[in-house]
Amino acid sequence: MAAGLAAMTPARGADNVGVERLATCQDSWFEWKQGNSPQLRQFAQAFQTAFEQKASDPFLVPRSSQNLAGMPIVRVFPESVGMGVGFSVIVNAGFDMTKSALERKYGKPFKKCETGDNMRSCALPIAQKKTLMVMADDSPKSTETLIGCYYFYEK
Repeated sequence: MAAGLAAMTPARGADNVGVERLATCQDSWFEWKQGNSPQLRQFAQAFQTAFEQKASDPFLVPRSSQNLAGMPIVRVFPESVGMGVGFSVIVNAGFDMTKSALERKYGKPFKKCETGDNMRSCALPIAQKKTLMVMADDSPKSTETLIGCYYFYEK
């Protein structure tokens, strides 16, 4: 998807709300792609204006200051992270702060939280093929947290 986003023609300015909506399962590029939606094209145009990708990196970085729920965006993974297919953002904030900010903003508590393999994670099913995830290193020194909407896991 990153290559597809980069190939589209730029039109309007950065729309961080689109990034936040995708990362928190309010919108879904997976659904947009199924219906050849104009929303995907509009998002791609704004996204490539706001973010850039180095040739060897699997992620994109903001060209200027971007936030998600008030937390600075560090990196964006527009299609997958590991075995999960979805849209993910890494913010410069600790796990507890990120989890609390999302629970306040969206009015839903994360219920399924786990700690293991040096990671902390919480999941909140939003709809079929839409699960909001929060993940970070299980270290008190960790300053980055991944926020993502996962559609399904590849096997």
